[in-house]
Amino acid sequence: MNKAPKRILVVDDEPDLEPLVLQRMRRQIRRGEYEFVFAHDGIEALEMLMQDKEIDMVVSDINMPRMDGLTLLQQIQDVTPDIRAIIISAYGDMENIRTAMNRGAFDFVTKPLDFQDLRITIERTLQHLDEWRDALQSRDKLVALQNELDVANNIQQSVLPASFPESGHYQIHASMQPARNVGGDFYDVQILRNGMIGLAIADVSDKGMPAALFMMSSRMLLKGAGQRFEHPGEALAEVNNLLDAENEAAMFVTLFYAIYNPETTRFCYANGGHNEPIIVHPDGSTTVIQPTGGTALGILPGIDYEEAEIKLESGDTVILYTDGITEAFNADAELFGMDRLRQIFHENPPKDAAEASKMVFDAVNEFAGDEPQSDDQACLVFRRT
Repeated sequence: MNKAPKRILVVDDEPDLEPLVLQRMRRQIRRGEYEFVFAHDGIEALEMLMQDKEIDMVVSDINMPRMDGLTLLQQIQDVTPDIRAIIISAYGDMENIRTAMNRGAFDFVTKPLDFQDLRITIERTLQHLDEWRDALQSRDKLVALQNELDVANNIQQSVLPASFPESGHYQIHASMQPARNVGGDFYDVQILRNGMIGLAIADVSDKGMPAALFMMSSRMLLKGAGQRFEHPGEALAEVNNLLDAENEAAMFVTLFYAIYNPETTRFCYANGGHNEPIIVHPDGSTTVIQPTGGTALGILPGIDYEEAEIKLESGDTVILYTDGITEAFNADAELFGMDRLRQIFHENPPKDAAEASKMVFDAVNEFAGDEPQSDDQACLVFRRT
């Protein structure tokens, strides 16, 4: 049976937005994936939500007459809690983005609207909603701990990008193997101003639902900081301060964040206590990226993060990974380690980003065998073609 189309409420007081959304989303509408309804302010949106229980998702502007988007977010949970919302924010408006996150927003897009980004964000949000609903339906069949792990795993998977920017000048691929005890590994890729590419890989402390929720907060804050700051060190400092401000659970996240400039082929990065990536050169030799130091995020406020920069040559492949890769263990309690990671490519340099990722996981899985792993394994590959 065909699935019913997802019903999306768009809330914005600009009259030109409705025909623009319908025109840009016409393929998804024709395929029966989405149905759009529109409201012009928060009060009208709440009335529609009370009358139409089939609405799955809200896309709302912040600045509107009568009731703004932030107030609407606060009211949505009382009217229909089983729903997801994303906000439309001005460029670099971190204060409102943070407020929206605290009031339940799942994600955000910035003005002027990039409809490719909007489509990806809608798709990811609805996927998360489906996973969440599936988890809720099955929770009564599971013991409490197993249910929590399943929900956390679904949250973790739903926020990871499933598609990546494409270009004739670079390739990007990423994947993750979750462990039995769900952690908080995540990766992200975003298009920044002037065609820059933001690349992140991270590992949250703790396991289970707390790690999954802290991961979502970290990712959303980094996405906002990436749009606001042009330097990765500044972005990490901003995210660190915001995480520390509301961190009663005393959790933290190690995070490596880089910005790639396709015009200059410069790869600028900062590191918040994460593993240093390696660069695989066209001849199969490897180098470890120069360390910059840096403390994990969420521990102490006011930390400065040092930056470094390298120029990527044609055929260079950057392997970003979490410690679940190098700390994978076999039945003899041996660790996979950095030397084995570098040895993967010694006589067989990868031909593309997807192959590089596959080579890493194949090598780790062969080494570990049937030994259950205790930590997630994530790998993000960036290749200059």
